Amino acid sequence: MASSTVTSSHPNRPQRPNLAFRQLRGQRSPAEFAAVIRRAGLEIGEQVSCDARYIGRVEAGEIRCPNYAYERVFLHMFPGRTLTDLGFAPRSSVRGRRARDTQDEPVTPTANPSNATSETSGACEPYETQDPYDPYHPHDNYEESDVLRRAFMTGGGATVAAASLGPVGLALDGTAAQRPVRRAGASEAGALEEAVRRIRLLDDRHGADGLYRRAAAPLRAAYALLDAGATRRTTADRLYSGAGELAISVGWLAHDSGRFDDARSHYAEALATARMTGDPGLEAHAFCNTAFLARDTGRPREAVRAAQAAQRVGRSVGSARLMSLLALREAGGWAGLADRAGCEQALARAQALFDRGPSDADPEWMSFYGEAELEGLEAQCWSALGDWPRAARHARRAAELQDPHFTRNIALYTAELADDLARGGRPDEAAVAGMRVLDLLEQVQSSRVQTMLAATARVLLPHRRASGVSAFLRRHASLPRVT
Repeated sequence: MASSTVTSSHPNRPQRPNLAFRQLRGQRSPAEFAAVIRRAGLEIGEQVSCDARYIGRVEAGEIRCPNYAYERVFLHMFPGRTLTDLGFAPRSSVRGRRARDTQDEPVTPTANPSNATSETSGACEPYETQDPYDPYHPHDNYEESDVLRRAFMTGGGATVAAASLGPVGLALDGTAAQRPVRRAGASEAGALEEAVRRIRLLDDRHGADGLYRRAAAPLRAAYALLDAGATRRTTADRLYSGAGELAISVGWLAHDSGRFDDARSHYAEALATARMTGDPGLEAHAFCNTAFLARDTGRPREAVRAAQAAQRVGRSVGSARLMSLLALREAGGWAGLADRAGCEQALARAQALFDRGPSDADPEWMSFYGEAELEGLEAQCWSALGDWPRAARHARRAAELQDPHFTRNIALYTAELADDLARGGRPDEAAVAGMRVLDLLEQVQSSRVQTMLAATARVLLPHRRASGVSAFLRRHASLPRVT
């Protein structure tokens, strides 16, 4: 990353919003447009970690020229147009320049340049001195850097993916939590926000099992930054929000990998952080995940109450999509209580809220929540109520609709489908779906998915003579046991 001694050649140049890019987004939310961009990247072999915040930075004019990977994706999406047609500055006009946030932190030399992030060190993305996805090999050749980044991200499954948490500027070995930390500024807040994004993106693709222990150290470092204090109130607010979101993300990794006590602790930590700072969005998120955990650990009444608490505080956020997801969390609790009427009412409310469409108020963390997730969560409700055919219909639709980026979720929905088919008396179809999950488990490490598949295998044991079932059972038996 650029050292903080490097400044822009035009430090006082005001940012100009990229109106052309905003027009291309149309009625889609930033999160939905980011998903379209990721999908377009996969079509041409580019793996870009685009999210709602990136879209916001482009539209605000913070990114005057995209890096080479994004350029290829954008030109693929909009054939016949140039970067300038898309509202970006010509590459030659920004080569080598840096834009630095001078509003929140003075420009001072830093002993650790890796603490700078693309959030504060580069309006011109492709000319950063180090590729943000590869902390081990700084490159001067940026085309080569893109190639190496893709190889780094895709070449070694979840173990290698976990290593890429390093670039966020937070110590992965926990040392930041053990030594004095200088007062935090914008670069540390940006690093913390980037940590949250990286964990979520890696979890979407690889699942939680290979990430959880690696992600715990950045969380300790984040709370060390809070203890050290911040240079400005706005920076302190970003740090508290980022630490809370990071606690939820680490809690989710624990949740998905079967470490339920750890997950409960992390969610409670996030909830306390939200209440200390009066952040309703963070509080709603913490209650949302607490409700999900309660459902998964056999405490359905707690799931209902946590989801209702999330809805009370979440109304002030102004996001219909958030309220839709929270209604689904409540529906899951009612299903666990075998209250079909309560479940159906909550599902109807969730669908009506979802149909209002996306908005700019939708939280960034909700980028996963689209029609596929709506279908998948409804499938889980019907499954809990024992309506296997209805559950299977929704699970099948969820798997079909899911963005390919969310590999873990495709595995989850397909595992749900396999179980619903098995319990609904369709063992041959269940075996086919189960085989698809086994294929996906070569890319995904999720104890939750493996536990679901193990339950399906037990249901299918009496049907081993059905077409395809014996082959599925043999292959499943060769998997390492979930511990």
